[in-house]
Amino acid sequence: MRQRQRHPEREAPRRWFALLGCCSLIGLSLGGCLGEMPTPMGGLDRQLEQAGSSQAPALAGRWLALIGGRGGRDQVLLVDVEKALPVPLPGLNRPDAQPLSVAVSRDGNRLAVVRQLDGRTELVLYRRELMGLETIAMQPAGVPRRVSLRADGHELAVEVSRGGHWQIDLIDIP
Repeated sequence: MRQRQRHPEREAPRRWFALLGCCSLIGLSLGGCLGEMPTPMGGLDRQLEQAGSSQAPALAGRWLALIGGRGGRDQVLLVDVEKALPVPLPGLNRPDAQPLSVAVSRDGNRLAVVRQLDGRTELVLYRRELMGLETIAMQPAGVPRRVSLRADGHELAVEVSRGGHWQIDLIDIP
């Protein structure tokens, strides 16, 4: 039986090409899994930039809800993504309220907001069709921090602090 001699100078290029082949396959695999790379929505991005700094985005269907503001005054904004247009929210944004978290239903008619007002943090539900706002009491009492809204707009998940512990409350909304 004949033993093969190893020639390291010949093996290095083979290893290099094998490594390149593996990297190419991995790249193709990831590219196929990830699909097309996301691209910014130019017109919408410009409008949001004009509204000032923004944070806490929530997207449901064609509706994008976020907190944006200029000059230290934040407010809840709602954008129809398909039309790339902001939607008025009369009765929601108060000059003395600081929104912290926002969520929107799939039909864009309900917005849940955690905000600070008069030294307390509260959870409110805004109904666009009624232009009405209602405060949702935390039972047992607690301090809400973040909110999420079920797509149909009939249930909230709220992160609440009680006695120094964070909990999640699920709240049915008629």
